[in-house]
Amino acid sequence: MTAAVEPTSGLRVVHGGSAPDADRARDAAEAFLRALGVRVDAPGLEDTPRRMAAAYAELLTPRAFELTTFPNDEGYDELVLARGIPVRSVCEHHVLPFTGVAHVGYLPGERIVGLSKLARVVELFARRPQVQERLTVQVARWLETRLHPRGVGVVVEAEHLCMTLRGVQAPGTTTTTSALLGTVREDPRTRAEFLSLTRGGA
Repeated sequence: MTAAVEPTSGLRVVHGGSAPDADRARDAAEAFLRALGVRVDAPGLEDTPRRMAAAYAELLTPRAFELTTFPNDEGYDELVLARGIPVRSVCEHHVLPFTGVAHVGYLPGERIVGLSKLARVVELFARRPQVQERLTVQVARWLETRLHPRGVGVVVEAEHLCMTLRGVQAPGTTTTTSALLGTVREDPRTRAEFLSLTRGGA
C-alpha cells in the first residue's frame, strides 16, 4: 500500500501591485466617459462608471494562490501539457482586452506541479496591462525558475480587440506566440512533440 504524498505548498503567490481603489476608479471612469461626450446621467448609464471600474479591476487583479508541488516519485519523464487554458488580458497600448488560450507544458525534474497551478500562473501574468509576447515568456520563465523542470513550453493564441475593433479592423485574426526553454527548445524531437500536442496531435 502506497503512502499518501504530502504536497509542498510553501510559496504563496500574490499580486504585486496595490489594491484597487473602487471609489477613485469609479470617479475616473465617469470623468473619462464624460470627456468622450457620453452622458452618464442618461437612462441605463447611471451605474456604468461603477460597473466599468469593477470590470477593469477584475481584468487587472490576479487571484492569490499556493504553488503546490509534489515529489516526482514515479520518475515521470514525459511531457505534461495543459491545453486550452483561458487567457484574458488587456493590451497595454490601448487598454482593450485580448482573449484566447494558452497551452503550457513542461518536462518534470524532481517535482511535479498541481495541474490547476498552470492556469493560475497564466492568470498571474495575464491580469495586468500586457503584450502577448511578454506574457508568453513570463509564464515560461516563471515556471522554469520555480519548478526547475528539464524544459518548459508555452504557446499563446489570442484575438486582440485593438486589432479587430479599431485600426485595421480585422475580426477573426489571431496571434500566436511561443516560448520554449531547456530540453523543449534544444531537443528537436521534444520540440516537435510539444508543438504537435498544442495543436491537438497525438
